[in-house]
Amino acid sequence: MADLASSLNDKQLAILKDAALDFALSHGLVVRPPPSADDAATFQGGVINAPVALFPTPFPINAFNNAVKIQPLYNQLVHDISQNDAFLKEIMESLSTVDDFVKRLYDLYVEVKREGIAQSASLGVHRSDYIIHLNQGQPFSDAEIKQVELNTISVSFGSLSSLTGDLHRYLQATTGYFSDKIDISALPSSDSIESIASGLASAHKHYGSKTAKVMMVVQPGERNAFDQRWIEYNLLNKHGVVLIRKTLAEIAEQGRLNPKTKALFIGDQEVSVAYYRSAYATTDYPTEKEWDGRLLAERSLAIKCPTIAYQLVGAKKVQQVLAAPGQLERFVKDLETVALLRASFTGLYPLDNSPEGLAAYEAALKNSDDLVMKPQREGGGNNIYGKDIQEALKTLTAEQRNAYILMDIIRPPITKNVLLRKGQLQQADVVSELGVYGIYLHDGHKVIRNDNGGHLLRTKGVESNEGGVAAGFAVIDSVLLV
Repeated sequence: MADLASSLNDKQLAILKDAALDFALSHGLVVRPPPSADDAATFQGGVINAPVALFPTPFPINAFNNAVKIQPLYNQLVHDISQNDAFLKEIMESLSTVDDFVKRLYDLYVEVKREGIAQSASLGVHRSDYIIHLNQGQPFSDAEIKQVELNTISVSFGSLSSLTGDLHRYLQATTGYFSDKIDISALPSSDSIESIASGLASAHKHYGSKTAKVMMVVQPGERNAFDQRWIEYNLLNKHGVVLIRKTLAEIAEQGRLNPKTKALFIGDQEVSVAYYRSAYATTDYPTEKEWDGRLLAERSLAIKCPTIAYQLVGAKKVQQVLAAPGQLERFVKDLETVALLRASFTGLYPLDNSPEGLAAYEAALKNSDDLVMKPQREGGGNNIYGKDIQEALKTLTAEQRNAYILMDIIRPPITKNVLLRKGQLQQADVVSELGVYGIYLHDGHKVIRNDNGGHLLRTKGVESNEGGVAAGFAVIDSVLLV
């Protein structure tokens, strides 16, 4: 496969590019272009192809199967942690002194809990992200997955990742990629384009009102709307459920609670599920109105996806604490499950004033080449790498350092691919990151659903540290099992 991406001639690549562009535009594998200075004069309905890899990327079959196997375990772990108020309090009160955004989220959690949670059911649409780790001299087939992060809010590209797999199968079926090196049976399909809608439909059904609607909480001017629209269309066409789109500000302006039941109404429309595709970054709350909208939804009877507690569980500090000896065992009693989860952990270190945190701080000042420094943020572009870590640490007080964690850099094998962005091809040495989706629904007493929800592969040039597609660092890819 590595040879294939660089062995085709320009004519063959042009055929693949044209076929890929037509497929993308025909199937909604698209995004809105970035805003430009002359936006007022441009056609607002314009789209461009979503950034994709032209070829599927090889991925070890055992590592892939393991990531799929443990996703329900991570789904359950998120829920169990969310129910442990003392654990969340211990971590979030410490973070709240150095991170204003975490403080606002935790204050909201405390306020809603104090008032009394109106809806005991919760829906999780999670995604656990991994990079494969290869020890020196280890065969590619024996590579192991190492978790980069566990995302619990606004996990994206469930739809476009499915469509990218369809694109690669289409190109293989129609052109054979001008080679006999890609077996279509080694290109597993991802049902994430349907599974997220199915999870929302299950939560809507549990809510119990046929006339209520699912509400997707979106960002204003969303460029990635088409990834979201496929969820809306599948929810309607396959489950008969209508979805409405509202920003946090619109919820504050148009929303109200039934004083007796706490049912959430947007205008005259009752909301069964509040599904967040925003609300994860400081930029999603430019004014107090957005915080008012979030509080209104959290106080309501609508089933939240995610709850504020699930969102807090996704903090990087929680990931780091769980990696410490004995912490995971607070929530997982089965030793086999503990071993499976721990095997996916990489090195994670605090930067607080504990002996472990001070040791990590001193070690990073001496050598940070193999580390990444992470804040409690989602969305890409927030991490600090290599020598920049040392400069950053020198500017932070001991208290401020607590807002970050350190993680060992995972160095995956390098492959070759051709990236298709804005209609143009770019041959590149690349690395990839696998995300596995999970769907989890709990009614407050028992688990209703705990499923795998498909997968996403993101591929980026080796010169890029970050891996976010929406942030402009990576392209959407699909898995070629080897």
